[in-house]
Amino acid sequence: MSDSAENIARAFVRAINRQDVDGLTALMAPEHRFVDSLGTVSEGQEKMHSAWIGYFHMIPDYSIVVDETHCGGPVVVMLGTARGTYAPDGYLKPENRWETPLAIRAFVEEGLLTEWRVYADNEPVRQKMKTAG
Repeated sequence: MSDSAENIARAFVRAINRQDVDGLTALMAPEHRFVDSLGTVSEGQEKMHSAWIGYFHMIPDYSIVVDETHCGGPVVVMLGTARGTYAPDGYLKPENRWETPLAIRAFVEEGLLTEWRVYADNEPVRQKMKTAG
């Protein structure tokens, strides 16, 4: 596979959809930055490895569907949908399923993701967290 920015970003999405934390980590630069939709920044490959493990524990079927991809040099913008099931007890209950529009801005240098920035309305997830039982 070519290490173009688009290919790296698409490989990252595939790893997310497989809940493949080692695959995600392998695509991150050591100084990788993750910026969530509230602007919270998490930095470092090791920290993000642990964060993805925690996220997949909370939402074990988290996935991204990409409908559009726009590339410009090292920057990739993907538009689509994020979905999953909030599973605090490990069970995927239909009433805890959510879906929301998603935009991602990925920045790739030397074949590795240096930044993964997510723009999404997290209110559907917050509501499931409040009402899940």
